[in-house]
Amino acid sequence: MPHAPQLKIPATYMRGGTSKGVFFTLSDLPASAQQPGEARDKLLLRVIGSPDPYEKQIDGMGGATSSTSKTVILSKSESPEHDVDYLFGQVSIDKPFVDWSGNCGNLSAAVGPYAIANGLVDPAKVPDNGMAEVRIWQVNIGKTIVAQVPMTHGQVQETGDFELDGVTFPAAEIPVAFMDPADGEGAIFPTGNLVDDLDVPGVGVLQATLINAGIPTVFINAQAVGYTGQELQDAINGDAKALAMFETIRAHGALRMGLIAHVDEAANRQHTPKVAFVAPPASYTASSGKAVNAEDIDLLVRALSMGKLHHAMMGTAAVAIAAAASIKGTLVNEAAGGGERDAVTFGHPSGALRVGAQASLVEGRWQIDKAIMSRSARVLMEGTVRVPG
Repeated sequence: MPHAPQLKIPATYMRGGTSKGVFFTLSDLPASAQQPGEARDKLLLRVIGSPDPYEKQIDGMGGATSSTSKTVILSKSESPEHDVDYLFGQVSIDKPFVDWSGNCGNLSAAVGPYAIANGLVDPAKVPDNGMAEVRIWQVNIGKTIVAQVPMTHGQVQETGDFELDGVTFPAAEIPVAFMDPADGEGAIFPTGNLVDDLDVPGVGVLQATLINAGIPTVFINAQAVGYTGQELQDAINGDAKALAMFETIRAHGALRMGLIAHVDEAANRQHTPKVAFVAPPASYTASSGKAVNAEDIDLLVRALSMGKLHHAMMGTAAVAIAAAASIKGTLVNEAAGGGERDAVTFGHPSGALRVGAQASLVEGRWQIDKAIMSRSARVLMEGTVRVPG
């Protein structure tokens, strides 16, 4: 029986922050996948190697974690105020769907370098040496991201001495600003409250900060669910009961935030919201063996992505942390000691990260003007990805 040959599609495999993904230019995709829909989703699932009941993604480009099961589609922006349009697809590992409901903050750092290197940015805007400002339209959430990309002799500079906990090797620093990161019309707190009482069946009533900045996130206190905030991945990911508890919290948080109409819908919306637990600063040993000292951080945060504790911190969740920390009275702000602040350094499983946000109260509603963090990015491989036809 004859079989169709594999498709060859131009692609680039990139690291951005503490994530990796397969990057495409929209016009390079097969015609059927250049529009949203089933054909595009099926293609990206096959590229990554999903759905995989073994949860290894052996027959694809995925790395069997939420941080490495990602795809990006880029094109010249249709907006005169932006350089590039950025669409992110979070590919489920064991289920046949691609979640388009949110952004990836880590891979946002790789968008500018890719766009410059692949001719998606007007060359007149790119200096031979210095910093190139790339204005990115994040299609999933309809927000602006501004990346500062270092250039040397007309090429994107990828090497450098900037160190990022969760990434083994240093690289060039890329400052990334998330402008007005709240989803919707400034609805940072969908319930209107800084702290809600969230009734979670089988768990109880938990205090929760439900925030929509960077990515919708449900913050709870670590102590309320029996944790210290010093946990590493194995303490959570090896505990099926704990994972089920956090998924229940996430689902009921999504319902309370108005992201879903019925709690059962959370199963088909894995990428958002995130659920995270916070605690006051304490010393611990990171997954790399590095000592994280309490006096060097403002608080502890652990966050789950796609049903598992993240090995470091999602970039979008870092934006949510920065936003919540900047507003007095949230659980994140209180874990950091309370008061007014425009930046925090938080401890995560791989080390620590400093993030900043500018918040303001306008006509009784909080708004975040921008959140800022530094990441790094580099090309790991480029050429063509092959997909069975």
